[in-house]
Amino acid sequence: MKKKRLFLLAGFVMAAMMVMAQPDPNFHIYICIGQSNMEGNPKPAQQDLENVSPRFLTMNAVDCESGKMGEWRTAVPPLARCGTGLTPADYFGRTMVKELPEEVRVGVVMVAVAGCSIDLFDKDKFEAYIPNQAGWMKNIVNEYGGNPYNRLIELCKKAQQDGVIKGILLHQGETNTNDPEWPANVKKVYDNILADLGLEAGSIPLLAGEVVAADQKGVCAAHNEVMQKLPEVLPQAMVVPAAGCEAGRDHLHFNLKGSRELGRRYAARMLSYMGL
Repeated sequence: MKKKRLFLLAGFVMAAMMVMAQPDPNFHIYICIGQSNMEGNPKPAQQDLENVSPRFLTMNAVDCESGKMGEWRTAVPPLARCGTGLTPADYFGRTMVKELPEEVRVGVVMVAVAGCSIDLFDKDKFEAYIPNQAGWMKNIVNEYGGNPYNRLIELCKKAQQDGVIKGILLHQGETNTNDPEWPANVKKVYDNILADLGLEAGSIPLLAGEVVAADQKGVCAAHNEVMQKLPEVLPQAMVVPAAGCEAGRDHLHFNLKGSRELGRRYAARMLSYMGL
């Protein structure tokens, strides 16, 4: 009888552990990839460092003073590597938790590399792409273990143990300005991410933010026309408009105000997709 009770107790403990190990359906995770505007160019102001909801989390992609790689923390910027700036993902997450029910948390997993082509995230092209790049870019790539895509998948698999991936945020294209193959190349990266994470093909949206627009004298604004073709190739894609989002002095990067506004627009598109 005593053994039977022990077996029953062990069964209850195992069942409880299995329940505890299940991903939280109310923890919504977003994958963030791209180049310098996604990484974050302008340095955060004091207002950006304050009042970040504990419901908005980020997973460190590299070891920093803020925490170890693979650890969740409150999403106080920078969200990319150590020393990077404010990214649209900052105000995407802040807006999402403000608009979603209290029981919902939002997490971002970000791997972004300044100046990179979409080829850096292509499993079949990155090895040939990296050797031809500047030393500073190689240094960033090395922070991600020499393979940013691999690091992204590694982190996302870890994140899937805690929550549910709901979408991909992309801000990339300046380096591929006027490249007619860009939409197809983005689709390939999207398809690979879903396959490598065991997600059903086409099951989550991809939100692609426009580059600095013509009204801000954006030096790569012509790429926004190419970007409009993305939904034709990838029906799950939604383009986030950047017109009116303020640019920095280089007219390549968004300034703080522009980054905040673009992040809110990413959130508005995602909330609309969710029917909210």
